[in-house]
Amino acid sequence: MKKFYYLLLTLLMISQLSAQTEKMSSEQLKPALLVIDIQNEYLQYMSEDDKKLALEMINGAIWLFRQHNLPVIRVYHTDPQWGPKPDSEAFEFPASIMVTKDDPRVIKNYPSSFKKTDLEKILREKGCNTVFLCGLSAVGCVLATYFSANDLDFNTFMVQDALLSQSSTYTNFVEEICNSVNFTTLKLLLQYTQK
Repeated sequence: MKKFYYLLLTLLMISQLSAQTEKMSSEQLKPALLVIDIQNEYLQYMSEDDKKLALEMINGAIWLFRQHNLPVIRVYHTDPQWGPKPDSEAFEFPASIMVTKDDPRVIKNYPSSFKKTDLEKILREKGCNTVFLCGLSAVGCVLATYFSANDLDFNTFMVQDALLSQSSTYTNFVEEICNSVNFTTLKLLLQYTQK
């Protein structure tokens, strides 16, 4: 049964990649970077094996987007009842992450960054048709955002090594089953993206 499940999942992902590649060939890439939920409250639950590299790669992706004057959007998760409370230390990203107060901020209460937020509106107003995702959790909010972005017809990619989850095995699996790009590929894509 597991083999059937993996075969079905692989066929679904190949179909999705093929459709996305066909769509991208007819339009200009207009990307944004979504930095998802790397809040102090949640980082403590992430795999120590992933943490150092992922935080460095997230900063690397932010740096690349800044070099090309492309949008970096901060996404924060909270539960109205359980927190973390907005603007508390637990709610914030670590100071080492290179986001700025000028980067648009989205606060969400659901796994998907699009559900009941202004994220789609922000992206459409900026003319973006492509999103690159980084942050946590690879198997939770990042993955939910990935599928929502696809459903909304955005070209959607994970940034390899810029994802975290409770287990590096889970993170690797998500990078394998989703459209993912490494740092070098991201750099080349952004280099040939017209503003």
